[in-house]
Amino acid sequence: MPKIFINPGHSPDFNNGGDPGAVSPRTGLKEAEVALKVGTLVKQYLEAVGYEVYLLQSDSLGYICNESNNWDSDYFVSIHCNAAANYSARGAETWVCAGSVKGRRLGDAIQKQIIDNIPITDRGIKVSSGLYVLKNTDCPAVLVEMGFITNETDEQLLSDSHYQDEFARCIARGISDVH
Repeated sequence: MPKIFINPGHSPDFNNGGDPGAVSPRTGLKEAEVALKVGTLVKQYLEAVGYEVYLLQSDSLGYICNESNNWDSDYFVSIHCNAAANYSARGAETWVCAGSVKGRRLGDAIQKQIIDNIPITDRGIKVSSGLYVLKNTDCPAVLVEMGFITNETDEQLLSDSHYQDEFARCIARGISDVH
């Protein structure tokens, strides 16, 4: 079974000066909390079927990438919530590294699972040559933006434990679809 590195975005220690990531202007829901809940569930689902999983939430992107590379991960998945000044922006998207065929396959599989199973707008696959965690990991890597924490409709999904579980199941199924 492949080794999967799960990176819930931002800091687990945001109460002590860490980065909470995006924050809902209406409710104060923090991206770091949602990402950790979903990431922890992804880890549980993958381990239940035999995958080795390393979960790390940290403010240090260099540390995250070094840990993934030193652990010799087969796949890297970073989990986030999006934000925008325009509160009407909504939907899920998955970022992949330019030129990574395996990363693109992984991104396509995860995005398809999310769109097929969660009532959220499909913003598709986005290609980046500059996102740090995508270009500094040695294995195929994706960054999943589950939805906009600044959009009321998306935020309702992101804050709901049922949909947090659904996002986790979709990410785990997407990973297993490529292996």
